[in-house]
This record gives sequence, structure tokens and C-alpha cells, in this order.
Amino acid sequence: MKKILIVEDEESVINILSDKFSQEGFEILKARNGEEGLELALEKHPDLILLDIIMPKMDGITMLNKLREDEWGKEVPVVVLTNLSAADKKTKRVEKEVNEYLIKADWKLDDVVKKVEQELNNK
Repeated sequence: MKKILIVEDEESVINILSDKFSQEGFEILKARNGEEGLELALEKHPDLILLDIIMPKMDGITMLNKLREDEWGKEVPVVVLTNLSAADKKTKRVEKEVNEYLIKADWKLDDVVKKVEQELNNK
């Protein structure tokens, strides 16, 4: 069973995502901020990380940078799911470090699942 870490601070979004991915047969790990997400990622080594950018304690960009410093973390697929548009300066740098960059408003839940499955199959 593939393991996905969802790092998201919005309760409703994390619940919707974890319910959907559980139904699709994935094991789910949840973190509500980047600090928690980094700790869980390095401890549990999920197959893929679904990452929000704007979060308390540690944002997604900082978490991603710290994750990529780790030997295991350099290779793990990361899919960003955020409200920040790809035109934002911060996000330009992030796009090079992640497998997919998805804007929440542009994607249906089923499409997010398909993208994640695609990334896992490319591993």
C-alpha cells in the first residue's frame, strides 16, 4: 500500500483529501504545518508528499528546502497543492523542486488523485 503524506493547515481540505485518498487505497499521514510535515516525512518516508505552501509554524517552501537537504528527501516526489498562483515569484523557485504544481481552484479531487497516481507510477 502506497503511503501519502498530506501537509495542509485547512481542516476541511485535509479531511477531504485524506478521505478521498483512503478510498483509493492509500495509507494516509497528516500534518497541519510544515514543521510537523518535515518531521513525519523524515521519520515515516512516505511514497509521495502532497504539500500546501501557506501554513503556520513553517511554510511549505521552507519545509521543501529542508526536505531536499536530506538524502532520502532529495528523491521523494512532492506535489504542491496551493492557492498561490504559479505567477508568484516564490512559486517560480518551488516549481523546479517539485513534481507537480497544482492550484487548488483549478483542480477537481479526482484529477488530483490521478496526478498523484501518475507520479507514483513514474517513480
